Amino acid sequence: MTTRRWAALPVLLIAVFVTTLDFFVANLAVPSIRADLRAGDATVQFVVAGYGLAYAAGLITSGRLGDLYGHRRMFRTGLALFTLASAGCGLADEAAWLVAARVAQGAAAALLAPQVLTLIGELYRGADRATAFRWYGTAVGLAGVGGQVIGGVLVATDPLGLGWRACFLVNVPVGAAALAMTGRLLPRPLPSPPRRVAPRTPRAGLDLGGAGLVTAGQVAIVLPLIEGREQGWPPWAWWCLAASGPLMVAFVHRQRRLATWGRIPLLDLDVFTDRTFAWGLVAVALLFGTSAGLSFVLALYLQDGLGLDPLTAGAVCTALNAGFFAASLRPGRFGAPVLLLGLCLLYDVVARAAQPYQVAMALLVVGAGMGLIMSPLLSSALSAVRPERAGAAAGVLGTVQETGGVLGGTITGTVFFGTLDGGDWRSATLAALSVLVAGALGVLAHAVLRPRPRPPATTPAERHDRQLDGLECPRP
Repeated sequence: MTTRRWAALPVLLIAVFVTTLDFFVANLAVPSIRADLRAGDATVQFVVAGYGLAYAAGLITSGRLGDLYGHRRMFRTGLALFTLASAGCGLADEAAWLVAARVAQGAAAALLAPQVLTLIGELYRGADRATAFRWYGTAVGLAGVGGQVIGGVLVATDPLGLGWRACFLVNVPVGAAALAMTGRLLPRPLPSPPRRVAPRTPRAGLDLGGAGLVTAGQVAIVLPLIEGREQGWPPWAWWCLAASGPLMVAFVHRQRRLATWGRIPLLDLDVFTDRTFAWGLVAVALLFGTSAGLSFVLALYLQDGLGLDPLTAGAVCTALNAGFFAASLRPGRFGAPVLLLGLCLLYDVVARAAQPYQVAMALLVVGAGMGLIMSPLLSSALSAVRPERAGAAAGVLGTVQETGGVLGGTITGTVFFGTLDGGDWRSATLAALSVLVAGALGVLAHAVLRPRPRPPATTPAERHDRQLDGLECPRP
């Protein structure tokens, strides 16, 4: 059984790799899509933004669906829908079709993503869980920092004459193979220890009203962050941001009322009462915001600032991938200081107008810092959550990852273009890097000030969980 559980990990990692990759892989295909489908600027923007918008809006609801109908079943459903939507993207013969398929692809990725985190937490315990999360962090990080490089290579090499369609059709054989393996390699989770049953069992079911409120609230936050800067912050962007607060307040109020009425809410708000999880969310938002902001700055600085062609710029960025991959194999406690050091080195390199190879050396250190910290951060945040709240916590964590990335890219881009005066790429890049250094300082502050682990369990069920997790030695 142990061998079978480890055989399931590649299936989970393949799924999370391709869904994360699709955030970035289409960026360099935008010019080809515009020319081939004769799409306008706004339509092409939604080819990229539609995926992220649907993904962010659906994560919390998807986590609850996993709790209700089984994380294994929802994982397979999400993977199948993602594969079909990828085929729809690759076969699109008009822009509207492509945008609709991208939105469907993002919704399917949202259905799949929380199940991966929850299944890893359920299938592995103790040191095995730490190892599994280490590989999860490696897969997410490599897909994130290497997405644009892979997209550029696919467009440049034009496999089978597919052009930009290869960026989407590559998911079809990969997704189909992973889906075929899930039934045989993905075992059922470990049984949970018996727990005391409450006198009144709340009625189970999906809170459709809450799902509508949280989805509308997420859209009202993410959509203006994605499109607002591109369109010069029009009035609708500010109206959306203003409406997001009341929508989320109404959602929280509804969840509290449902709990008092004896119904199971869409999101168990008690998940935020654990300080380790709550603090972890802040650090995750800062880390993913820093990563997204760095990807944005590099794409502009290397090509427009240093005048490198796309393939050469991609080669420089591989240093970031290499550092991440090497460090993620042995993550440790010094990730935050190394990340801060790497960004400071990058700032110094840009300030001195150094050569591309020196930029690559600084990126190697930045990647190492991200690789050292990502999987321990995700693992520590989720390990503090009770099993019955795992789906909700995974949905919240995924939402924070996506929203943090969008917010980080938006803030970095706003600072960059606000400083770009007369084509002074160096000053603009330095200003944007200052934002990223501030984000790394926040991650370092979390590493220093984060709450201590919870005290030893007192009930038999809690002791059983902690012994399985390797947090407490069995008592005779």
